[in-house]
Formats: sequence, C-alpha cells, structure tokens
Amino acid sequence: MSFALPLAAQAPSPRIGYVDMKRLLDNAPQVVASRQKLEREFAPRDTALNAQSTKLAELRARYERESPTLAADAATAMRREIEALDRSIKRSRETLRNELKTRSDQELDRSWREINNAVVEFARENDMDLIVPSPVVYASPRIDVTDQVLERLRRAFEASSKIP
Repeated sequence: MSFALPLAAQAPSPRIGYVDMKRLLDNAPQVVASRQKLEREFAPRDTALNAQSTKLAELRARYERESPTLAADAATAMRREIEALDRSIKRSRETLRNELKTRSDQELDRSWREINNAVVEFARENDMDLIVPSPVVYASPRIDVTDQVLERLRRAFEASSKIP
C-alpha cells in the first residue's frame, strides 16, 4: 500500500483544454465564407422579393388614393390584384426562408465537422488528454485553446483557398 502512493504521485497530470465553440463558429473563416456564399446565392431572389414588396406597397397606396373614384369593377379588380400579389409574396418569402434554412444547416454541418476535426487534430498534436467545449461554468484563460484552434482553421482555409 505504501508503494502505490509514490507511483500515483509521479503520474503526469492530465492536460486539459477548453475551446469556445461559439467564438469558433462566429469567427472561423470557413464559416464566414459560407455565410458570404449564402448571401450571394440568395441575394438576387431577396432583391426580387423586395421589389415585389415595393410594388405591392405602391399598389396599395394607389388603391387607397383612387378607390373612392374608381368604378366598382375596377376597384374590385385592383383589390384582387393586391391580394394575389400579397399571397405570392408570402409564398415566395416562406419558400426563400425554408431554402435558406436548409442551405444554412448544410453549410453549418460542413463547418461544424471541420471545426471539430481541427480541435481533435490540435489536441492530438499537443498531447492533450481532454478538450472541453463551451458552454462551461468556468474555464481558466490558461487552458483556453480557442485562439490556437482558430489560427489552425485560418491556416487551413488559406491553404484550401490557394488551390486552383
């Protein structure tokens, strides 16, 4: 029994690190590039939707202004046009929202895997025993490895961006 204590005292202490996953997801260049890609991908449809919304607002204003003087048939036709355009915009907006959510989830999945792989590679290269992701109640800045992992992600992104 007295021999076991000195052996336990000589065992190396475990190396533990902490990584702030929210900061990685907010600042990793892979995630930033994905966000920009989605913005470019959906910008034309968003612009078209905004143009339709502007047209609808103008049509409503014209209806409010002219409906008292319009013939009943013309007023009804204009009201139907407004309602049809409104429904179309709502459908288009919902479709756009769903497609954007799906694409965002796909991009986030890809980025999440890449970030997790970078954390694991960092831990293995630095002989870490445990990396704890956020959220945690407390982590000392001494064991915070977020900046090192973020730098690894930046280097990987730059390397992949140079490939033609």
